[in-house]
Amino acid sequence: MKTSLAAACTAGVTGAAATLPGSSTGVEAPAPAAPVPAAGTLPIRKGVLLGMLPKSLSYADRFKLARDVGFEAVQAYTTPNQSEAEEIKKAADDARIKIDSVMNEGHWEWPLSSSDPAVVEKSLNAMRTSLHNAKLWGSYSVLLVPAVVNPQTSYRDAWTRSQTQIRKLIPLAEELKIVIALEEVWNKFLLSPLEFGRYVDEFASPWVKVWFDVGNIVFYGYPQDWIRALGQRIVELHLKDFKRREDGYAWVNLGEGDVDWGEVRKALAEIGYSGTATTELEGGDEAYLRDASQRVDRLLLGK
Repeated sequence: MKTSLAAACTAGVTGAAATLPGSSTGVEAPAPAAPVPAAGTLPIRKGVLLGMLPKSLSYADRFKLARDVGFEAVQAYTTPNQSEAEEIKKAADDARIKIDSVMNEGHWEWPLSSSDPAVVEKSLNAMRTSLHNAKLWGSYSVLLVPAVVNPQTSYRDAWTRSQTQIRKLIPLAEELKIVIALEEVWNKFLLSPLEFGRYVDEFASPWVKVWFDVGNIVFYGYPQDWIRALGQRIVELHLKDFKRREDGYAWVNLGEGDVDWGEVRKALAEIGYSGTATTELEGGDEAYLRDASQRVDRLLLGK
């Protein structure tokens, strides 16, 4: 699975009920979630992760489907093959849909916080590829998981090593005019919004900001609290929902978990957020994707 959450979820969530977002298993459109009272429409672009679209379709048909069911943007993945990257660009252009961002790949397998220079260089190269992909596609940002804390890497080392390596990427990000958007994703790092804000602020760069995932935070906090604390550092959003159960935890469809979408919408309005909100859920067919798009309208955008 290609979402940034894949490795973290394998280690971080247990219980028979757990189901990971972004898997290749298609699902039929479920019953609509309960409506949330509207409180004004938010000026947010509605996006979808490329991995949610049917892999049996060509890129051209996937991007056309995304547009047809109501999405305005797509988050694509790191694509080292230049010919494939050009195919993706043409598919998006023909469908008149924006590739808003790139999901960097490699930051779990090759974390920037590693003590091994060879591992770090692989991670830096993956980010360089992602940044060039973003430039080709006309994207705004690249998502990066900045560090991973594990038995081999202390919290302090994760902080200092990752900042050192990200600083090496800032000149390229500035040259290409692409934002490096850092995400907290169950990597045992940046475990409070105040700390996350400090970590980003220490770069003192407009090219390093926050990618905020609404669902990731529910495990140990409240999304609306993190949104208010991080404020205008947030430049991109991931949307998913998370449900606590007696026998464990589960990723669920939007509006079926513990996220208070009314409060999330209120917090986003307070900080003046006007970027893209990208759904990061199970993949599915046209009916399922249309339903997901409509859930974003109802729960987040206030339509």
